[in-house]
Amino acid sequence: MKQVRKPYSKHSIPQQAFDWYDDYAHGRMDRRTFLSRLATLSVMGFSVPSLLGGLTPDYAQAEQVSFNDPAIKASFQIFPSPSGHGEGRGYWVAPTGTTETRPGVLVVHENRGLNPYIKDVARRLAKAGFVAFAPDALYPVGGYPGNDDAGRDLQRNLSRHKIEADFLAAASFLKGHSATTSKTGAVGFCFGGYMVNYLVAAGKNLLDAGVVFYGTPAAEELQNNINTPLLIHLAGLDERVNSSWPSYESKLRQLKADFEMHEYEGANHGFHNDSTARYSPGDAELAWQRTLAFFDRHLR
Repeated sequence: MKQVRKPYSKHSIPQQAFDWYDDYAHGRMDRRTFLSRLATLSVMGFSVPSLLGGLTPDYAQAEQVSFNDPAIKASFQIFPSPSGHGEGRGYWVAPTGTTETRPGVLVVHENRGLNPYIKDVARRLAKAGFVAFAPDALYPVGGYPGNDDAGRDLQRNLSRHKIEADFLAAASFLKGHSATTSKTGAVGFCFGGYMVNYLVAAGKNLLDAGVVFYGTPAAEELQNNINTPLLIHLAGLDERVNSSWPSYESKLRQLKADFEMHEYEGANHGFHNDSTARYSPGDAELAWQRTLAFFDRHLR
């Protein structure tokens, strides 16, 4: 019988492999180059298939809250987006057992569509007592395709302007829904982190709190509009995103914005995503508890 090598763990994967994966996942390196660079690690005893197994998501291993959990109810809802793609669709998760309205939290995915990890984040928020709404930017082209590489290609080829308009529309839909209070927050990861920064800059008075996981700022010409409390999580090893932070921090201080930032030493971009070896359990849990406390403070 052929022996299958298990994926390497976070602690055994060389840092340069994480860095190359980040370049590949964000369009700064093509797949052929990425695989060629991984192959150079073979002299150190690493196999490309096992490295890929550790670097790419295994969503079956990442579920924390089942969609069958009786404390929540999940469904899909359509919302109008006249300035975007016409309409959008998102994953709606609400607590069960009560008819009272709850604060809403928009959940914004990475640069590959509404994958299972982001759905699970929405369910975690509902378990914490919020109404969570996670739109899929790929809905206009059939939705998340079940494969991250294909999802990245689809999202890369959509109009960024229309995607931004879709998320503005989704936030408005959530804020005005009969199941939610007037208090609305947003949390986003990677591209979603950028989108939260964009929403607090472009959507005047739309959000009451924003949480950014390793996301870049909105365009400089929009930043003067920021008046929403922000919680920003940065990964210590994420040079690409962190290079944008000093000027953004300077602008937030100039605006006297209500913000706090936490940098997690030794963590990689994507450290909250528990489906890959980039996951850092201690950092992810601390960041999540800070996120829930931030939403409790500003949305309850």
